[in-house]
Amino acid sequence: MGIENTTDDKHNVQASRSRSLRLGVAGPVGTGKSSVIATLCRTLSEEMRIGVITNDIYTDEDARFLKAEGVLPDERIRAVETGACPHTAIRDDVTMNLLAVEDMEQDFAPLDIVLVESGGDNLTATFSPSLVDAQFFVLDVAGGGDVARKGGPGIGRADLLIINKIDLADHVDVDVAQMVEDATRAREGAPVLALSRKHEDTVERLGEWVRALHRRHLAGSHVPTDPGPMAPHFHADEEGGYFHSHT
Repeated sequence: MGIENTTDDKHNVQASRSRSLRLGVAGPVGTGKSSVIATLCRTLSEEMRIGVITNDIYTDEDARFLKAEGVLPDERIRAVETGACPHTAIRDDVTMNLLAVEDMEQDFAPLDIVLVESGGDNLTATFSPSLVDAQFFVLDVAGGGDVARKGGPGIGRADLLIINKIDLADHVDVDVAQMVEDATRAREGAPVLALSRKHEDTVERLGEWVRALHRRHLAGSHVPTDPGPMAPHFHADEEGGYFHSHT
């Protein structure tokens, strides 16, 4: 009978208890990433200590929005100005964000969760697992009912896909049930959550999903997975633009 080696398991549990659960939030411009973060903070801030890191290319607009919403103490909301395309700072070179997360964890220890919001990006955006433990990808019904069918690494491989602003569906002629079905098919059955901050039942489902993930993190049973690099895509610039790929 072999001797069971529990050293790695004990190390994983100790590591998970020594730092926060780090959650990435990505999605195109205008889908409501900051609103989702604000909703989550309102839902969980009475039971968990939360910090937020926002990403913008040249501004701190998202951080100022969250501070104005009063969802957390101002000092636990910090902005990173990436100076580059959003996915670079969450996938290619995460140094700025990783330092910001670690500083936040050190300054306000112990934190339960640190949320890292990407700047608005395309459907292929993914976080590096060296930066976050799990990631949301946010779509919204105003982007069109067919957007979930288009797939891409962001939609297909995030730990949770959020279809946001479902209270607007009737105004933009979107069938939410069909959009969720399309998204679930594109994600091969991985979880999809239809959300509106105005529908308390959907907000509670989001909160419970995060609570369950946090419990797994504390137990050392959650293993971050690499969603893989972004797909090649086009960058516009003053000279017309260029295609860019990630390895």
